[in-house]
Amino acid sequence: MLEDERRANGRIERALTVFLAGAECPFTCSFCDLWRFTIGGPTPPGALTRQLEAVLREIEGPPPNRLKLYNASNFFDHRAVPPADLAGIAKLAAPFAAVTVESHVNVIGLDALAFARQIPGRLEVAAGLETIYPSAVAQINKRLDLARFDSAASFLAKNEIDLRVFVLLGAPYVPVDESVDWTVRAVEYAVERGASVVSIVPVRGGNGELERLQALGNFVPPTFVQLEEALDRCLHFTSVVTADLWDVERFPACEQCRSERVARLRRLNLSGRAEPRTSCAACGAG
Repeated sequence: MLEDERRANGRIERALTVFLAGAECPFTCSFCDLWRFTIGGPTPPGALTRQLEAVLREIEGPPPNRLKLYNASNFFDHRAVPPADLAGIAKLAAPFAAVTVESHVNVIGLDALAFARQIPGRLEVAAGLETIYPSAVAQINKRLDLARFDSAASFLAKNEIDLRVFVLLGAPYVPVDESVDWTVRAVEYAVERGASVVSIVPVRGGNGELERLQALGNFVPPTFVQLEEALDRCLHFTSVVTADLWDVERFPACEQCRSERVARLRRLNLSGRAEPRTSCAACGAG
């Protein structure tokens, strides 16, 4: 996937996101469905480099600014990314000015530093904070405490590795009338700990567990209007804050104004500048 992204310095860079198939993540978070894009055992040595080679062969012209490697698991989990493959991945990533990988903060450490030294470009690690709502933190099966997040963020900053953070909108166990507030608080928490980019990710149903939690009253799917409100309230932060629009058509919204609202969020993601919301006589939203 090729897309434009805004960075904290205001620059718009071209990013190539490559979705790699490998071992399943050992952290079975209740909100996650990425296990659908993984395999049933450890990643075979050489598999990731072959996948990346196949994608890069299709790219014409000069390389984009940034290469994002998302493997639906943790880049620094040796079961998901065999250590022997890192040199080959680093070589393939050499033409890019920056490289982003994803990882649970529990496995961010010296392996991240070693990989950062192998690539010519600047490394960014994308990590899920998800929520800071106390009871939700304890129940979404993330196995993450905020002290560990703080430690990982400090480690990355000390070693000049950028931090990208994912924050959930509509996290399970967060009261629906407080959902946007706690999302904004989580964004602020990430910014205060040095995140250069924070992505607000609306929780998407479909993994089975979320439907079970919804039946119990512990999960209410977020709406498009909530996503708009959350992003609007985060535009003042110095870090780049964006709304994740993957599968945006799945979220409840008025069909009369949906396309205009989506277009507005895409503009906000790139500009970071506030603009009036779309007014709609059909649904009354504005």
